[in-house]
Amino acid sequence: MRLRGRKGIRESLEEQTDLVILDPRSLKGRWSELFGNDHPIHVEFGMGKGQFISQMSFKYPDINFIGVDMYDELIRRAAEKARAAWEPAGQETPPNLRVALANINYAEEVFAPGELERIYLNFSDPWPKSKHARRRLTHPRFLDKYRGLLSPLGEIHLKTDSRSLFEFSLNAFADYGLQMKNISLDLHPDGVMNEEHVMTEYETKFFGRGVNIHRCEAIVGTEALERYQATRLDKYRL
Repeated sequence: MRLRGRKGIRESLEEQTDLVILDPRSLKGRWSELFGNDHPIHVEFGMGKGQFISQMSFKYPDINFIGVDMYDELIRRAAEKARAAWEPAGQETPPNLRVALANINYAEEVFAPGELERIYLNFSDPWPKSKHARRRLTHPRFLDKYRGLLSPLGEIHLKTDSRSLFEFSLNAFADYGLQMKNISLDLHPDGVMNEEHVMTEYETKFFGRGVNIHRCEAIVGTEALERYQATRLDKYRL
């Protein structure tokens, strides 16, 4: 991805210590301490311009959110959207959101084992060529990382417009032995927006073009799986 950043962008980010984390490795195992509470931590890997994570933080104030990306310019844009999302509440700094500059390849250096409850993968690069399969964020080498970072309640939530990436991901989750739920081949059927879901920038654009959005949730944590199985049993008893 090529991004043309503004002059002085790093200096601007360095001044936003209330929201922007430029050295996230220093917070490994201490993210709850940073937020000042023990609320669940949800992370979006590859947050792009930050629309999704910003709106999620406003919608769910009892959850701590971290948006991660590796480009200064995207961190800048996400910080702007985060502040704008909380402006109606009269807060300049979102109390439950931070945006962090980091490479997902080194996620285990940023988060401690079991520190996260949910990982969002929204419209990740599909890397369509077979020789690039290892770069896909649902490749088993990444699933190994996620399993280590997620708590017993841990889940992975995936959204994409790429059918090939979605098929690859479903197979990867299945091969990895993960229970899947809420699988959708068309999240917004018949051109009607599914208002239960917060949309990303890409999703908004693709929805306007009538492109199908694929989504699923993969259960990673043992306690999350037990809860899901109990819910399914109750449903079948009805």
